[in-house]
Amino acid sequence: MHAESVARPFVATPQRQNAPSFPPTGADAVDIDVTGAVNRELRLCCGEFVTFSRSLDATFATDVAERLAAYTLGGGSRIRPRFLWWAMRACGGTDAHVAGALRIAVALELIQSCALVHDDVMDQSAVRRGRPSFHAQIALQYPPGAREDGQAPFALSAAVLAGDLALSWADDLVAGVDLRPEVRAEILRIWRTMRTEMVAGQYLDLHGQATSSRSAAQAIRTVCLKTARYTVERPLALGAALAGADDATARALAAAGRCAGIAFQLRDDLLGVFGDPQVTGKPSGDDLRSGKATYLLALAHARARATGATSVIERLRDCRGSTELSGAALSTARDALRSTGAPAQVERRIERLVRASERHLVAAGLQGPAAQRLAELLARIATPPREHASAGATADVPAGPR
Repeated sequence: MHAESVARPFVATPQRQNAPSFPPTGADAVDIDVTGAVNRELRLCCGEFVTFSRSLDATFATDVAERLAAYTLGGGSRIRPRFLWWAMRACGGTDAHVAGALRIAVALELIQSCALVHDDVMDQSAVRRGRPSFHAQIALQYPPGAREDGQAPFALSAAVLAGDLALSWADDLVAGVDLRPEVRAEILRIWRTMRTEMVAGQYLDLHGQATSSRSAAQAIRTVCLKTARYTVERPLALGAALAGADDATARALAAAGRCAGIAFQLRDDLLGVFGDPQVTGKPSGDDLRSGKATYLLALAHARARATGATSVIERLRDCRGSTELSGAALSTARDALRSTGAPAQVERRIERLVRASERHLVAAGLQGPAAQRLAELLARIATPPREHASAGATADVPAGPR
């Protein structure tokens, strides 16, 4: 991944950096359909990037740039742009902030694509959002050659490049936003911080897998860096910075976002074991197969050790990192986790985090319809409607947004 933001906007179409979004929309119009507005801007930006890629090389454009654009446009809840937007609006953002907010929202979606493509490479996960993951698509287009063993190294390497490209596109967009100097400096500070946090969290995730970590504290630290901050806390900070929020408001929003973001990932950990693939878009049990050092697993180990449940410890040890885990073996692993009471305790921690997020948001002192929308979004991220739930650790484990 690139260590620094580029110093200038995307060179192929510099006239776009200050151009208004099309169709022209004011803040009130975007409020009605934030996702739709972000998608329109995303199509425009991806179209420009793809056009420039075609001018470089047709094969690169078709295999990587066009596929990356389709991948980014083709799924996701646009949760990060929505956090950015409603934080900006709740902090007093107006029509003057729309173009910058939408452009940075698109950059967040592209950095999310970077994270997902790289994450699937590292986990060698074949499915994302119910469809082949990026490297799996490349492998289907270019089947492994005679000298390649298993998953095509070419496909994995191409996906790494695609993730890097997504991050480059995101950086280009942020670097090209027209902002007042003091706002620009704060936006770039948050953006640089967020990118490094995301990479640090991903490394801790890999480190936990490689060392078979059973530390609950380390699992929470990983969750905070890898997911909570770049999914909720930093998008909120970007929105507040765009609107010129004061330091006290920004700090309260950050705390609210951090609590909600951790709750979101803990929910996702439950879904990684108990979720219905038709709801989550990923095979159930993938976190166990990859040996992820989740808080759920660390807590289960700690509780099993505390009660002397050696058979449960052995079952959890045997299933962790087992690529063949499916059917009866997965059911056994779920039973072992339930027997420790860890899933129910994770649920309780999620509830406490959601309540803490609500308290921090109240402390921010935001008022009006936009503040209400933000509060609803923060509450919903970890506790989606029960009717969308799948059979899980407790009564029903709802699906987290993607």
